Amino acid sequence: MSDAESSSPLALHRSYDREEAAPARKRPKPGERREQILQALASMLEQPGAERITTAALAARLAVSEAALYRHFASKAQMFEGLIEFIEQSVFSLVNQIVAREAVGGARQASKVVAMVMQFAEKNPGMTRVMVGDALVFEHERLQQRMNLFFDKIEATLKQSLRSEADASSTATPSLDTQVRASVLTAFLVGRLQRFARSGFKRLPSEHLEASLALIF
Repeated sequence: MSDAESSSPLALHRSYDREEAAPARKRPKPGERREQILQALASMLEQPGAERITTAALAARLAVSEAALYRHFASKAQMFEGLIEFIEQSVFSLVNQIVAREAVGGARQASKVVAMVMQFAEKNPGMTRVMVGDALVFEHERLQQRMNLFFDKIEATLKQSLRSEADASSTATPSLDTQVRASVLTAFLVGRLQRFARSGFKRLPSEHLEASLALIF
């Protein structure tokens, strides 16, 4: 509860009512149940070796009926789309912050983008299984296509970061060099995320990261 809420007479009144009234099931606020469903799905994906998650298992996790899930999502594919939207918004918001701070671009900016995505994965292991497609194997094809597009955008960002440095170098093919380096960085990033997910989240993506990036650059 925020300071504003704690000082509000209405907030205090609601608290008093809860203590005095007979126990009643609290109705979720608008959008709250949707968020709870996505959090539960992400949490279930964090279990190493987890098999395909069914709506029945998800409903049981939340102690609700499957029908209750479908009041908030038309399908399980929409639930995964909700997770993908969270990944996209979180990661690209941070990408924009890095680009704004490291306005010159170059290898330093590209390295920070790669490191940030790996740190995001480490903090959100369930999301990592979505990012690398492990959780999407038996789901709708459009979900995997959307994650492919996510990494295409990451690669485009890396290419943009590296372009100024390549243009300033003496290489005869700056555009090609930039494209190749961005592609290698993206493949390295995806590989580290896949290893993280398939090791049961034991092999961290950031393992020996600085030394590995030094070899690429």
